[in-house]
Amino acid sequence: MRVLRTADDRFSDLEGFGHKPRYVEVADPDGGPERLRMATYGVGPEGPDVGPTVLLLHGEPTWSYLYRHVMDALVGSGVRAVALDLVGFGRSDKPADVADHSYARHVAWVREAVFEGLGLDDLVLLGQDWGGLIGLRLVASSPDRFRAVVAANTGLPTGDVDMPGPWWQFRRAVERAEVLDVGRLVAAGCLRGLTPGARAAYDAPFPDESYKAGPRAMPLLVPTRPDDPETAANRVAWAALADYDRPFVVAFSDSDPITGPMAAVLREHVRGAGAGGGADPGHAMLRGAGHFLQEDAGSELASVVVGVVRCLTR
Repeated sequence: MRVLRTADDRFSDLEGFGHKPRYVEVADPDGGPERLRMATYGVGPEGPDVGPTVLLLHGEPTWSYLYRHVMDALVGSGVRAVALDLVGFGRSDKPADVADHSYARHVAWVREAVFEGLGLDDLVLLGQDWGGLIGLRLVASSPDRFRAVVAANTGLPTGDVDMPGPWWQFRRAVERAEVLDVGRLVAAGCLRGLTPGARAAYDAPFPDESYKAGPRAMPLLVPTRPDDPETAANRVAWAALADYDRPFVVAFSDSDPITGPMAAVLREHVRGAGAGGGADPGHAMLRGAGHFLQEDAGSELASVVVGVVRCLTR
């Protein structure tokens, strides 16, 4: 595995994001000799009595910068949060070949980083896009580590239902692009637009095309047929989530053509979704927001998460 590392000076002047990374190392789950460095960002109070930690997992083709508005709002509410850059994204190391990326590897990398590298076990997951595809697998396999879940514009595809047309258009655009314009892709998933500084921040992890194997790989890893290599694991996860009886909040935007139908599926399938009573702060539909609802409605999304944390700590 040939691994690239983005120089620190690419992140020296980010608009609205001054958080310093803490790095953890993870192994190649397939037994290779490489150790990869993953970037994490902890914000908010620390100590044994601060309550659960919100785990912020991003997706394609972003990095933890996507959560800057959410992080600021959580800190303002006294909530502890940790964001993590997936392998191939942000400040994390970047395997240089598309073939180095697999769904199973990404799940294993995040599991090792969160459970072993950071030692976290009192968690509220906030997962969007691939952050949910990966994070929900962790919840399914280690439910006792997660006090609650907020699923935001995400799902757990098995290939039994075809992906929507806009997703296929996105996948073809990524496959065919000689130069992958990451900032433009993120802007296209926002209803309220991006400032030039924000677009530059999404481009920052990728000095040239050789660094973009992660963004190029991820659309290829989504299970799109019932015999996909990861379909069986996702079916196992769905079965486990059906028994997950802790708070499970579905917080989707109203204008995401890619994941929109999954909101109802998650609400109906997961036992803890809509459980009622004091342990359930209720589902949310965030208005006027696109796929990247953290950009379009970051403070509103953070309010949902704060509500979950408050319910857990009453």
